Parts: sequence; C-alpha cells; structure tokens
Amino acid sequence: MRVRSKLTLSLLAGALLLGSHTPALASGPAYRNAWLPVRVRVNDLLSRMTLDDKLGQMTQPERLGITDPADVAKYRIGSLLSGGSSQPSPNTPVSWADMYDGFQKTALTTPLGIPLIYGVDAVHGHNGVYGATVFPHNIGLGATRDPDLAERIGHATAEEVAGTGIDWNFSPCLCVARNDRWGRTYESFGEVPELAVSMSSIITGMQGRSLKSPSSVVATAKHFIGDGGTTGGKDQGETTLPESELRKIHLPPFKAAVDRGVGTVMISYSSWNGVKMHGQSYLINNVLKGELGFKGFVISDYNGIDQIDGQKGFTPAEVTASINAGIDMVMVPFEFKKFIDTLRGEVQAGHVTMARIDDANRRILTKKFELGLFEKPLTDRRLTSTIGSKDHRALARQAVRESQVLLKNEHGVLPLNKHEKVFVAGKSANDIGNQAGGWTVGWQGTSGPVTPGTTILQGMQQASKNVTFSKDGTGIDKSYDVAVAVVGETPYAEGKGDRPQGMGLDQTDLDTLKKLKDSGVPTVVVLVSGRPLDIAAQLPDWDGLVASWLPGTEGDGVADVLFGAYNPTGKLPVTWMKSADQQPINVGDGQTPLFPFGYGLRYRKHF
Repeated sequence: MRVRSKLTLSLLAGALLLGSHTPALASGPAYRNAWLPVRVRVNDLLSRMTLDDKLGQMTQPERLGITDPADVAKYRIGSLLSGGSSQPSPNTPVSWADMYDGFQKTALTTPLGIPLIYGVDAVHGHNGVYGATVFPHNIGLGATRDPDLAERIGHATAEEVAGTGIDWNFSPCLCVARNDRWGRTYESFGEVPELAVSMSSIITGMQGRSLKSPSSVVATAKHFIGDGGTTGGKDQGETTLPESELRKIHLPPFKAAVDRGVGTVMISYSSWNGVKMHGQSYLINNVLKGELGFKGFVISDYNGIDQIDGQKGFTPAEVTASINAGIDMVMVPFEFKKFIDTLRGEVQAGHVTMARIDDANRRILTKKFELGLFEKPLTDRRLTSTIGSKDHRALARQAVRESQVLLKNEHGVLPLNKHEKVFVAGKSANDIGNQAGGWTVGWQGTSGPVTPGTTILQGMQQASKNVTFSKDGTGIDKSYDVAVAVVGETPYAEGKGDRPQGMGLDQTDLDTLKKLKDSGVPTVVVLVSGRPLDIAAQLPDWDGLVASWLPGTEGDGVADVLFGAYNPTGKLPVTWMKSADQQPINVGDGQTPLFPFGYGLRYRKHF
C-alpha cells in the first residue's frame, strides 16, 4: 500500500504540472494511462485478456490473407505484414497510409482496443513503395565501413516507413555470408562478424533514442542464427558447425543488436546440425533470451514453423515445438485461423503452458506500449512527405559513392575526364531495376523502370556531355577515348538467387564485352551484382574494374566516382574468388583470392 501511495502521489504531481493534457488517473483501466510505467500497463492489460485475445496477439497474417477485414477484430489479430510483393493499389505513400489506418481502426474496435503492429521488409529503404528512396543493399554498406552512415540510413528509412503508418521493419539482416553462392549474400554486410557488429548501428538509426518518437520504428535482427553459413550456400539449408564456431562467427552480430536494444529477432529458415532453427529451444530460449538477455519478442519467418518436420502443412506438434522453443509471434500468412485453433487446442491439452502464452504476450505488448500505439495508433501524415525526399536521396547518393570499390585501374584510366569521349554499354547502364536488385517494388525485383531514380547512365550524362550509349555495344569505334561497360546480375531474392553452378557473367554481358574488346578502346567495367562474380578469365581484357554492388536508385553516386568527383574509399566486405570452385572462400582460410578481403584502390591523380 505504501508503494502504491507513493506512485499515486508522483502521478498526481505530474498531472498538476502537465495540466489538462494528462489523462485522468481515476478514470479508465490502468493500461490506458500513458503516465504509468509500461510494466504496470502490460500487467493490467494481461489481466483483462481472454485466451482468444492472447492467441490473436501471437498471430501475424499477411494482409492479403485477410479476405474479410472484420476478421482482424473477430480473431483479435495482433499483427499484420505486407510481404515483398504485397503493395496496395495504387502503390503510393497515401494508399499505404490509408491501408494501414483502415486495418488499425478495425483492430481498435475490439473490447480491449489493442492496436496492431504492422511489419514490412524495408531492407534497403522502404523498398516496397513506389517512389521511396532505395539505398544500396547491405553488401554495399559493408564496403563503406561507415557505421555513422548506416545509422543515418536507418533513421531515413524509419522516417519513410513511419510515413506510411508502418511500425515495424524486418531489418537489418545480420547474417555473416560465408559462401557467395547464397542468394542472400547481398543482404549481408560481409563475411566477417566484425562488419555486421559495426554496421548494427543501423538499428539505432531505425529505433532512435525512444520508440515513441514519431519517426521511430521497431527494428528486427535477422535471421537467428547461422543462415549465412549453410553448406554450399544453399538458402534455407543446413549449417553444420560446432557450437564454438557458430558462436564465434554468427552470434556476435546478434549480441550487438541486443546490446543496442533491438525490438525483435526473426528466426532463420535454416537448420543447425540437423534441427530447424524454428524448433531450436536451446539457441532461442537459453542463448538469445537467457544468455544474451534479449527482452524483445521473437518472430518466426514466413510460414517458418511449417518447415520443422519437413512436411507440407503445419501440425499441432510443429506449433507446440515453435512456441515452446521461444517464438512469441508466428508469421502464418494465409492460415491464421487454423493456427489460432491449433494453438488453442495445444494450450487446452497442456502442451503449451499459460505461462508461455503470457510471456509471449508480455513481450509483444511491451513493444506496442513503448511505440506509443495505444496513444497514437494512426499514421503521422507529417512524415509522408519524407518518402523519396531530396535529403534522403542525397544521403543515398553519398552511400553509393562510399560503397564503390575500385579493384583495377591500369594506366590511370580512371577517373574519367569530362572532356573525354566516353562510350557506355551494358544491360545495367540504364536500368534502375538491375541496379536496385531484389526486394525493390516486389519480392524478387525486376529489370526496368520499376521506381523513380537516376540510372548510372543518367548520372554519367549529368557529369559529362561527351557520353554516348549503346546497350549492346553496337557502334563503338576507335574515336572513343574510353568505354564503360555496366554489366552484372539481374534481380533476384532469397533461394531464387542461389548459384550452385556457375557464377560468371551471362552471355549477353560477354557478347557486349567482346564488342568493346574488339574495338581496341580501353574498357572500364562497372559490375552491378549482389556478390563477387567469376571474372578472372575476362579481367585481363579490362583496364578498370569497379565493384558497384546493388547501388539502388541513386546511380549518380556511381558517376561521382567514375568522373572523380569522389575518390573511391570502398573496401571489399568479402573475399573475391579466382574461381567459383574456391567457394566457400573467406579471409584467413589459406586460399589465394583474386582480390583479398579489405582490398580497394584509390585514385592517384590530384583532387
């Protein structure tokens, strides 16, 4: 009684100081009182919730799985997501905000009025939204070695995400990519844990000093754990490592994320030593929540619990295994009703305890209160104008400049001179989709003008009037001083990007490069790709080589480096193979690379 009296006096004093804007202390349930500690509000709300309320909070459908909007309230749904290709029509910031507010208003009609938390994969900017700023993918950010830049990108991304109402970003990927055949290599900051640890500053940028800030969103450290270390670089494959090596290589970035207060952790599709991570109680409960002290909530990956037994269709045993392993919220895109019914049955059968259900809810509700969703559940439209803003594009251009890695520069062919006659070729020279890569206005991304931005060619044309373009190289002759070939990979994401066979350039690129070689004009190759490619056989034909990675929408940042407005500072975040047969190849493994980890040249010319 004495403690409660002191708390009441303190709150009353605060109310007197803050005047009429303070919620009345005597009216309404405690969880509605914004001046009470989050812990008190959570406990009060939990005491009022039915089992159905609690099960709904642990369930996350895809918004396309909600065929009847009323189901959000009927099933007490706690969260929704938009997958990589789940955009409203028209795909505009206002449509996103309207969609979010519509779902949120429905959620608020439930007896307890618990707001939704809505998640998206904004993995290099708010990449699902047409017109958003698309930053370089993580492999490019790793090349910058600039944690402050990463933090600023995190903040800019959060502003654009919050400008569409969204509260939660399934980013950053803190995987340590150890085999470049993996289709998610570009989502990694690099092949050593130290890079992901340092670039985890992006979490601080997203979440800010307080989640209650209008421009803050909850970040997600993913994918726990070992997804970058699978045998053969197979996506969703098997990571076979002793625990000591798993801890040494793959755990440090997650410790750094927890130390930064990351709000959520997403579990990996992959397995560790024969057991799917979605059922790994030791690693989730003992290591993540126990040893590392993670206080946020754990989210499954998309239908991830369905992979535990290797059979199609999740079972009661898989539901129980995942929840008891420490997963607090389950991403069940289209079968959310079946999931809720199944989990209810497992609780009633005593296979999942109410203590476990309450723990999961406590973790989820804590983030909702910390975000201020109970006080301000709808979109802050003041932030909508930040989407694709001039300031954010300028930041992205800086990131592109810093991410370029100069790998070869024979005879000082670079930087280009604005008075030189430059011939530009290649399928990716004038293609926003190729330079942005996967996870850009669609899960897999696509070639072509997928979103507004500046192509590499357009950036070069802005820098010099002496630029001629032919996509396939037709028309080049000895009248040109230098040729620039912008070649590489076309967009992909996740397993569709795995390259278990060859890792070289495609025939289109090889044909273009042959035309340039046959002309006798000195050639610079700008490689647009999500990983190192097998280019050792072609490298002697090139005078210059720049690893451009997947720079996003601001191709003028590439031109800044090519024309010498910026002296390249990027360093390789991965070891560059001599041959694909060397995969996996990593620093310190005794193999001789084409270019070592950390390699990167600078211009010798005076700036």
